[in-house]
Amino acid sequence: MARIGVIGAGYVGLTTAACFARLGHTVVCADVDEGKVSALSRAEIGAHEPGLAELVAEGLRDRRLRFVLGNAEALSDVDFVFLCVPTPTGEDGAADLSAVHAVLLEARDAVRPGCVLVIKSTVPAGTAELVAQLVGRSDVQVVSNPEFLREGHAVDDFLRPQRVVVGAEAEEAARRVVALYAGTGAPALVTGSASAELVKYASNCFLAMKLSYVNSLAELCERVGADIGDVTEGMRLDDRIGAAFLEPGPGWGGSCFPKDTRALLSTAEDARVDFPLLRATIGTNGHQARRVVGLVRDAVGGRLDGVRLGLLGLTFKAGTDDLRDSPALAVASLLAEEGARLTGYDPCVSADCGPVRVRESAEAVADSADGLVVLTEWPEFAELDWPHLAATMTRPVIVDTRNLLPVEKVTEAGFHLVSLGRPTAAR
Repeated sequence: MARIGVIGAGYVGLTTAACFARLGHTVVCADVDEGKVSALSRAEIGAHEPGLAELVAEGLRDRRLRFVLGNAEALSDVDFVFLCVPTPTGEDGAADLSAVHAVLLEARDAVRPGCVLVIKSTVPAGTAELVAQLVGRSDVQVVSNPEFLREGHAVDDFLRPQRVVVGAEAEEAARRVVALYAGTGAPALVTGSASAELVKYASNCFLAMKLSYVNSLAELCERVGADIGDVTEGMRLDDRIGAAFLEPGPGWGGSCFPKDTRALLSTAEDARVDFPLLRATIGTNGHQARRVVGLVRDAVGGRLDGVRLGLLGLTFKAGTDDLRDSPALAVASLLAEEGARLTGYDPCVSADCGPVRVRESAEAVADSADGLVVLTEWPEFAELDWPHLAATMTRPVIVDTRNLLPVEKVTEAGFHLVSLGRPTAAR
């Protein structure tokens, strides 16, 4: 079992610290936010992530996990230091590595000989090599170990991962990092650091491409009378394509896809590589929010000024409380620009979001509304009392951007239902 320091107690850092403690390692997790450190020391994680609070409590109870203010304890007297600091999008579209560089100023003098610096933050290809140069110590190895955590499934993804990717110029250091995951039984890919860094971007951007592709395909289905459900079902039967990420929606968002697509495009531009497919993926996603607004406008009679709309779902996907780059909020902003009056309900959101007044239930947003718009695929939305909702609305209209709702039940309740990628008769 190893002694591990984790720098950063955000989504990735906290999951990394708690899960390594579950695997039996001794972990100290550092953050610069005193309030966060205090709350985490009481096992209060402040985020909706199934199973994570329980793991934090277990680690604290068994004394395998500690939270500290400042980085000093997490850098000294440990065998591995995991950098889990933010790398947001900079003004030029590239990843902002200022937080990584700030930690390195401390780390290069604080870490013990033989320590391995592990970059878990999402960083551009070549960062590990640059970090090694900045640290400038032959007795300290730098390794890239990208994370593949899905919000709402982070604990399971860490403890039962599909793969562990480790990149380093020194294979022995890479193998030491792989050994930390021995309890997961996951297959490991050991490669060069630049390749490992690129795997994360390549994976997320490919998934974003699939989503943009299926959204364009849904629009085509509407125009030619095809059903996107049948089309994607036929695609899923081809094992070369795979079943995941073939559901149309209001667009993709969250903490990863928007920044990773922009960062990979910036990397390609810096390397003088033309990447029109990725550029189109980003552009298609921007178009999708405007397309959804057009569907809503048509469904409620051709204009939105003064129209009362209830939004079902505000987070970027179900199973999380994350509102970052949420396509639901992008759609809401465009609806508000055209004068729509918006209320919204989301199981994980309690405060108003921009132009959206958040209410306590789906029934509350439906009351006296001129239309409903399903924007996040929370399963509970499929089980609502449709006859009751229809009776309370001024105009029983629903635009289902997730194709989540039971068509027959909703239409039998008297609703005019519009779904993505379905023929007009079925929409």
